[in-house]
Amino acid sequence: MKTLNKTYFEDFKPELTVTSPGRINFIGEHTDYNNGFVLPTAIDKKIFFFFKKNNTSNHCNIYSKSYDAFLRIDLSNITTSDVEWENFVLGVINELQHRNAVVTGFDCIIESELPMGAGISSSAALECGIALGLNALFDLKFSLQELITLSRDAEHNFVGTKCGIMDQFAVVMSKKAHTLLIDCESLAYELIPLTMQPYKILLLNTNISHNLATSEYNKRRNECEIGLEIIKEKYPNISSLREVTQPILETVRPNLNTTLYNRCAYIVAENNRVQQAVTSLKSGDLKSLGDLMYGSHDGLRNLYDVSCAELDFLVDFSLKHEYVLGARMMGGGFGGCTINIIHGNNINSYVEKISYAYKKEFKIDLSAIEVSPSDGTSIIYH
Repeated sequence: MKTLNKTYFEDFKPELTVTSPGRINFIGEHTDYNNGFVLPTAIDKKIFFFFKKNNTSNHCNIYSKSYDAFLRIDLSNITTSDVEWENFVLGVINELQHRNAVVTGFDCIIESELPMGAGISSSAALECGIALGLNALFDLKFSLQELITLSRDAEHNFVGTKCGIMDQFAVVMSKKAHTLLIDCESLAYELIPLTMQPYKILLLNTNISHNLATSEYNKRRNECEIGLEIIKEKYPNISSLREVTQPILETVRPNLNTTLYNRCAYIVAENNRVQQAVTSLKSGDLKSLGDLMYGSHDGLRNLYDVSCAELDFLVDFSLKHEYVLGARMMGGGFGGCTINIIHGNNINSYVEKISYAYKKEFKIDLSAIEVSPSDGTSIIYH
């Protein structure tokens, strides 16, 4: 077979193109795997996938322009890779095979606008883009809901991150100029109109990763599960932390150590903040939304313990500027981005100020990304 390099992909004529966006989350962090509520939306920064069949039974050839890297896949022997991004692709194919989907040889070029590790779900965008693309290319007839779940399962079973459903759901189901209120237990959702003007959404990327995200993420999930089991000893009808109120939590506090109490208390409060945030958005009260975002960060920092010095610095800096209505860390934690609601007239001067202060404090360059709510994944047939 022809050597897999850039010449292999010359004169590439795709049968279909998939665009798969990153996502932001206004509020509702770490609540999704506790069957709680979240408030995300897709953004106008995307991964592009160009697919075509290659008329083989088992051989797939993928070129990532972003990494300038090639992946050759033998469909008869799907195994995990030492290269992180490859596992998101392999995991989706593995889940399709487990569902008896008939996928044969294909070629794919991937081109990304999303920074990896920034907390804007480049992994979910990659998973969902591959899933929807193969579903369309081979007419597999999976529903969008099935593809969302399949992509989430790929991350659980192949990548090893026990994520919730929020990222994949937002990547696929979002609509421009809206945010999604998702009930992560039933997967019922409501599209909430977003009226932001004159404010805009600014992401500030710390450009750091403390390499704790996956291990600590799974640890937090386990701590929530242990806390829930202790609560169920007194309240056996409760099935998840989304059903726990603060009064209920206080009655079992003597049975919880400080860490477990803090984890549960954060989830209870964060679910309440999501509901309050929806009310704020529906009434056009962005100031209240911003206050709730600050409350969310405080909980993530002090109760859930997933922030870090760099994220805290960016949030604390924003508090000194009244044209920033709200800020908080976003994503799994220990690095990535803060999300900021900022007056559009002040973006350039604020980015200049905070970048200077951040570089002085940490000797690291800050990256600023202005984003807009966007449609979810889309498919173009050629």
